[in-house]
Amino acid sequence: MRTYAFANKFLSDGFEGLSSGKNYFFHCLLEALNWQPINQKCFGVQGHMFTRPSTYSELLYKGFKYTVYGLLLLNIGFFYQEESLAIEQTFSGGISVGDIIQGYAATIDTAAWALLLLLFEFETSLLKPQTLIRWNIRASFTLVRIFSYGFIGYAFYGYFTKMLFINGVSPLVVDDVCHLVGQNFAVIDSLDQYPTLSENNCGVLNNQPVFQLNQQTIIGNAGQWAAIQWLAMVDVINSITWITVVIILEIDVRLQQQDHFEGLVVSVSRNIKLVLYGILLGAATYWGFLGDFLDFWDAFMWLLAFFFIEINIFKDEKPAAEAQ
Repeated sequence: MRTYAFANKFLSDGFEGLSSGKNYFFHCLLEALNWQPINQKCFGVQGHMFTRPSTYSELLYKGFKYTVYGLLLLNIGFFYQEESLAIEQTFSGGISVGDIIQGYAATIDTAAWALLLLLFEFETSLLKPQTLIRWNIRASFTLVRIFSYGFIGYAFYGYFTKMLFINGVSPLVVDDVCHLVGQNFAVIDSLDQYPTLSENNCGVLNNQPVFQLNQQTIIGNAGQWAAIQWLAMVDVINSITWITVVIILEIDVRLQQQDHFEGLVVSVSRNIKLVLYGILLGAATYWGFLGDFLDFWDAFMWLLAFFFIEINIFKDEKPAAEAQ
């Protein structure tokens, strides 16, 4: 709370010169981050996130939001490229249809979440309530929702089986690791990143216990295997946490559409999601220090994207006095 109070004071005093008044975007952002009821003035008379209705401000906000959404769509391609390279080592004998979800868990997961994110954007911002109750819209959204959740659940299964798979290692008895160069062996860089064993990197594995992924050609020392096993576990935790968040969001949206999203319900929803978003932020931070940049970047962008969905939902929340 002290951090938010300090930041609020800084923004009140420090950004005065940026416009003829206060920097309203950051004030509204702080209100949302502080989990307080968002001032209706933050959205203007037309529902925009600015006190002073301005075409420029509206375009700036929407441009930023949809840029974030677009970058998340690009991440689908990045994950596909990264996982395609990884399965050349993790499934060196070829990947079967049944193992696709394990090999491409992040790609499938990201694509399904992107579809669900767009669905939430339509429901909470782009479409009017009278449009959402039309039977063809409801039927279409239900089909998209079933499709998305099916693949999200499938991706969680993929993360879980991948975690078990990565834990399947056994000691490799070899006098000199460099003798394995040229035999299609790979070493550990990070989860999903396994460069080919070469004269340049083989020496670091000598004079210490070496472990091999069962029935595969990936090798590493105990510390390297422990690091990627932890990363695989964080993937599982992150996946189940996001599933829990989106279940709560589904409840929020339904209650809002029925004008029941108020009072105690809002407080309980916010407090639970505060804990969940904290876990997700922790996972993103962990990837930032110990994983690869793509995982960290993707996690951060998803948090930002669902912050926009939260803004969409809470902007229509009834004040406490009105709810009573």
